[in-house]
Amino acid sequence: MTRKILWSLFTVVMGGVLVASTVYADVSVYTPYTGLSVTPGEDIEYSVDIINSGETIETVEFELNGLPEGWEHQISASGTNIQELSIRPNSEESIRLVITVPLQVEKGVYEFDLVADGTSTSSLGMMVNVTEEGTFKTNFTTEQPNMQGHADSTFEYSTTLKNQTAEQQHYSLTSQAPNGWNTQFKADGKGVTSVTVEPNEEKTVEVVITPAKNAKADTYTIPVKAQSGATASEIELEAVITGSYGLTLTTPDGLLSDDVTAGGDTIIDLVVENTGTVDLTEIDLNGSTPPKWEVEFDQPTISTLKAGEKTTVKATLTAPKDAIAGDYATTFSVQTAEATSEANFRMSVKTSTAWGFIGVAIIVIVIGGLYYIFRKYGRR
Repeated sequence: MTRKILWSLFTVVMGGVLVASTVYADVSVYTPYTGLSVTPGEDIEYSVDIINSGETIETVEFELNGLPEGWEHQISASGTNIQELSIRPNSEESIRLVITVPLQVEKGVYEFDLVADGTSTSSLGMMVNVTEEGTFKTNFTTEQPNMQGHADSTFEYSTTLKNQTAEQQHYSLTSQAPNGWNTQFKADGKGVTSVTVEPNEEKTVEVVITPAKNAKADTYTIPVKAQSGATASEIELEAVITGSYGLTLTTPDGLLSDDVTAGGDTIIDLVVENTGTVDLTEIDLNGSTPPKWEVEFDQPTISTLKAGEKTTVKATLTAPKDAIAGDYATTFSVQTAEATSEANFRMSVKTSTAWGFIGVAIIVIVIGGLYYIFRKYGRR
């Protein structure tokens, strides 16, 4: 009888202990945002509360059940990565859960559970909606692939190189420009031949293209490539050359000097040549002369001069009558909206020979007069 009584008391006590353990071990997991939408390669960050409604301290371990293969996670509290967490009675603690969605992932809805396992177990179901198909590639783009200018221009393109892979990529940069053209790459303000881009990051690359000096007017396509060991991407840049502009002004024999008599004029042949690759129109001729000098052109304006061709214009230069013998500077120039050229002439003024004859005649008359006077009055 005594044994039965003792056994009954033991059973009641142990049952009370078990009941007490079950009642007071109450841990729950909570976050308001259990369903989120993301794109491949993004990180999802959750703030999760671990609530202990019991009367004793609870220590729980965390695990993620059903997390898809290739996905990564990290659990931290107060900036420190953790695997377990202790919560005081009737209290709660916050943890930070970060889920990294890989770049190579199919579009769709993925579900998994955050489990807190201690004296009791609590789980929180979560859902992630991946809104687009994932990729493992490099994306090389530019918003302005087409530029226009003449052969003396420099074409600068701003491009974006994005590493849409799960690994760091070291890209070599190359171009296939025409012969005689020059291509330079710049990143972070410095000239480069390669760049390193972290996973799911991008870098701005400036592509500077200088055409050949003799590039003809045309549309040129320049492929530019970024390549690593695992992936590559290429863009096509377009440079439209409108041609180069050039003018020269000289004489048929290349001499830039002439003589003129005071009060007289001289005709100078000026050779105007279009040395560019584009036809020129409305070419104006001008002359800058000393004061009182005059200049006239038989063709003050050349309406059209084709690329590589030349024409001769006659300039009539007139010196004033009172011009003193000596050298004078005269500048001839040709000008269009696109190009200009000039030639500096040295003009030598000679005194008129008529004045020489007049001077001799005066001297002869004076001598003759003196001779007459001497003959007539000299003996008296």
